[in-house]
Amino acid sequence: MPCNFSVLHLRTIMLFTAILLLASNLFAADPPDRPIVWVDVCEGELAEYANVVEDLGKARVVYLGERHTLQRHHDTQAKVIADLAQGGASLVVALEPLETSQQPSIDRFNRGEVDFDGMAAAINWTKRWPSHEQYRHVLEAARKAKAPVIGLSPSPDVIRAVARSGGIDRLDVKLRKLLPAEMDFKDPVYEKLLAAQLMVHIAASPQRLRPMIEAQIARDEAMSAALADYLRSEAGRGRKAVVVCGSGHIAYGLGTPQRVRRRLGDQNDRIVVLAECGDVRLSAEEKDAARPVEITHDQLRQIGRPVADYLEIVCPSAK
Repeated sequence: MPCNFSVLHLRTIMLFTAILLLASNLFAADPPDRPIVWVDVCEGELAEYANVVEDLGKARVVYLGERHTLQRHHDTQAKVIADLAQGGASLVVALEPLETSQQPSIDRFNRGEVDFDGMAAAINWTKRWPSHEQYRHVLEAARKAKAPVIGLSPSPDVIRAVARSGGIDRLDVKLRKLLPAEMDFKDPVYEKLLAAQLMVHIAASPQRLRPMIEAQIARDEAMSAALADYLRSEAGRGRKAVVVCGSGHIAYGLGTPQRVRRRLGDQNDRIVVLAECGDVRLSAEEKDAARPVEITHDQLRQIGRPVADYLEIVCPSAK
């Protein structure tokens, strides 16, 4: 059933107050591991992990939104893949960090001809995605589940060209052909959110912002097209997709999910956001390339929908 956003906001405040109190009590005993809390955002209640997995099993597409460099996010993704497969689901695992042009090498991994390291070497993954090693458990879980792995992303060179050329209409014709023919860039809610988020980049300016927004949407369109094409194919028939990607591509159901729905005509999905919980540490280079940006609750409430179906929260470290 649809979430009531006003009621949800109040209930979520109360819920997170309870979580903080729970965390304080847990830390008093100095537990060896940080407690994990699952939240059903639509219900505004704590959720048992087993119930979350049971509900995810009802969806055709499950999105697991990550912060790319947090290993615990990838460990959770591997666990969800394993548990969905244990429940009898026939899966395909789709990764943002893998490109559609790399699929021949990925398929060698799918057929068991190469292991994780062999595939990574074949696609020069170390250079193209420096934190690729953190996805080892995800791909190993996919292999154990007999789930094929597919790449979702277009060439990063094409996406950069969208931003640098001044937008999709100014993109070189040859590069434009590498993106889906049908793309929708008129998305006021998503555009407004991206306009606020992308200003974190020190290079962002009012003049450069629109091309940056179109670059993000072009990536979402390309990823959704790759996923929809697979699920409509004979290979994808009867399979449930587990999508591993950055949370920014799936939050609020915007970005990639609503574009997959448009292509498949199917609303049967679940969105999981794995919370950062203060664990992200920016490098000096990343700090130099960023500016502080505040996005208020008033701005986010205008989106009119919850950020996800479920959140995984890890309680703060004891001081």
